[in-house]
Amino acid sequence: MNVSLNLEQYLKDLEYLVNIDSQSKDPEGVAKIGAFFEKAFAEIGWSVEKKELDPSLAPSLKFTNGEPPYDAFLLGHLDTVFPKGTVSERPFSRDEKRAYGPGVNDMKSGLLFGLYAARALTESKAKGSFCIVYNSEEEIGSRHARSWIEDLAKQSRTAVILEPARPNGNLMNERKGLGRIEVTFNGKAAHAGVEPEKGVSAVNEMACWILGLHSLTDFEKGTTLNAGLVSGGTGANVVPEKASMTVDVRIRVPEEKDRIAAKIAELRANPATPGISVDADFFLTRPPMNPTPKTMKLCALVEEVGRQAGVDVRWQGTGGGSDGNFTAAMGVPTVDGLGAMGGGSHSVTEYIEIGELPSRFALLLGVLERIPEAEF
Repeated sequence: MNVSLNLEQYLKDLEYLVNIDSQSKDPEGVAKIGAFFEKAFAEIGWSVEKKELDPSLAPSLKFTNGEPPYDAFLLGHLDTVFPKGTVSERPFSRDEKRAYGPGVNDMKSGLLFGLYAARALTESKAKGSFCIVYNSEEEIGSRHARSWIEDLAKQSRTAVILEPARPNGNLMNERKGLGRIEVTFNGKAAHAGVEPEKGVSAVNEMACWILGLHSLTDFEKGTTLNAGLVSGGTGANVVPEKASMTVDVRIRVPEEKDRIAAKIAELRANPATPGISVDADFFLTRPPMNPTPKTMKLCALVEEVGRQAGVDVRWQGTGGGSDGNFTAAMGVPTVDGLGAMGGGSHSVTEYIEIGELPSRFALLLGVLERIPEAEF
């Protein structure tokens, strides 16, 4: 199929989408983004289904042009991290090389790639049954969407994630698993100068836990722990009765979850502060995304298409997660980063490379054309 990207129309659509605030917890804004795609997919004859995940969220969307098993399951997300009002401060803008704005890279440009690819496949009457899902809560962990995504993954031969490529153009076939440790420490308050011996310091115990958990970091295995949010105490002259912390966990090796859980059990069973009580909750929000032999076959197909599209396809792992973590963990061959090419996601400098859009779109479209007749 020799279909080129209508760049000016694409950028016009992108400007419209970027100029809508759509933080995950802004259901009205996210729904407005969704309404654009509902109308556009319906116009090309695709089936449109709304998925109500939770009353606090905008609906997620599912678009299909056929029945399962789907040749490819495309995933994107409607939400961004930017609070309401961000667009008024720095709306969509562009220069000769780049386009800027909240969500331009992560991932409104990728959502449009999905639509434009579906339109091209439909107009050319290309082979294949495709399912495209736009999740409304990816930026806050996909807690409600996970089981739905996993069920659709079971019905799919491959998964193509429309997240952006890295700033250097690399795609992803590996992402770390993401988790959290939430800990509350309950001690006893006392005057720090008059009778400190009568107190039980929650902060002292928290400090011991931080050291213990951070000791599990193993860069060679890809395991990192970071006590990024801590609080405790009411005053410098009071032995702190309460403390709490949230620890970010990233793992590449699934078995590392067990090592971390064992350390938490050890710390609870052997407190450094007599009289303390501790409540701890450890959970993974996303499993690791690791390439399988089938995924590597899909990667080889992407590389071949890249050579035809003028894209030098290279792969890398990343510590950030996506909904591709779920599809990969289900055993579905998964490639990530088939959206636009850009950087600065979640920051005031977020951008995409305009000059790379035609070749990146050609890469995505070529991959979707080839998948239906490929074996994995």
